[in-house]
Amino acid sequence: MTEPITVTTEDGRRYTVREATPDDEPGVTSLFEASTEYFEAATGLPSGPADLQSLYYSLPPGADWQDKRILVVTEGADGPVVGIVDAVLRHPDPDACAVGLFLLHPSLWGTGAARPLATALLDRTAASGTARVTATVPTDWDRGRRFLAALSFRFTGPAPQGPTTANRSTGPREPAVEGAELVLAPKAG
Repeated sequence: MTEPITVTTEDGRRYTVREATPDDEPGVTSLFEASTEYFEAATGLPSGPADLQSLYYSLPPGADWQDKRILVVTEGADGPVVGIVDAVLRHPDPDACAVGLFLLHPSLWGTGAARPLATALLDRTAASGTARVTATVPTDWDRGRRFLAALSFRFTGPAPQGPTTANRSTGPREPAVEGAELVLAPKAG
């Protein structure tokens, strides 16, 4: 993603999605610290310093580092970080995109901000020629399951588990995750 995306929600709030920079680290750390409910559902533990490191260094097997994208969502053009997206282009196939994390600040949960943000990203992804988006969701994270279902993702069953997830060690309390897939309609560039 080279150009930022501006999204205005139904209530008139404006958000910007752009590539993360090193200056965003404190904002991402604050987002993770506020997102205890999500991290406990995803890893069995609250967020810790290793989660920020994992965000930058975790890569699925067979993926190429040049295809990893970490995007931040900010309030307005220059406001605080209120969301993060971790995605790998051309994975698991050349015409696919794997989303490892789509997380908004808990203060935005249930406000209607997530769907227009995700839709704008999916539209940009489709315009780039990507035909399918994959994701995973902790099996007990109902909020995430409802969100993916609302975006028309199809659940594909349990994702493989083992001692590692991508290239990081899996925590002893991490629950099972379920795969999900969305086939994108081609969009005009």
